[in-house]
Amino acid sequence: MITLTDSAATKVKELIEAEGDDALALRVAVRPGGCSGFSYEMFFDREVGADDVTEDFGGVKVVVDPSSAQLLTGATLDYRDGLQQAGFSIDNPNAQRTCGCGQSFS
Repeated sequence: MITLTDSAATKVKELIEAEGDDALALRVAVRPGGCSGFSYEMFFDREVGADDVTEDFGGVKVVVDPSSAQLLTGATLDYRDGLQQAGFSIDNPNAQRTCGCGQSFS
C-alpha cells in the first residue's frame, strides 16, 4: 500500500474540502501505459470495492485496487509547493526504471 506524507495528506484534504464532498476518497492506481510501461493514476472516488485496500492518512481515505497495491507496496506519495518542484510525486522502490516526467515506470 502507498503511504502519504503529511504534506500530501494535507493537500489532498484541502482538495476534497474544495469539492465539498466528505465521502470522497483518493484512489491511487497503476495502469498499463506511459513511456516506461506503467503509469500512475490518481482521482477522487466514492466507490470502494470489497477487495480494495484502504488506509487513512490524517483524515484522508486512500483506496487502492489489489493489482495496483502490489506495485505500490512501499511507495510514498508526496506533495511539494516550491519554485522548482511543485505538485504530487510518487517515490516507488518497486520501479526499476522511470521516465523523465516521473509519471510512468517499469
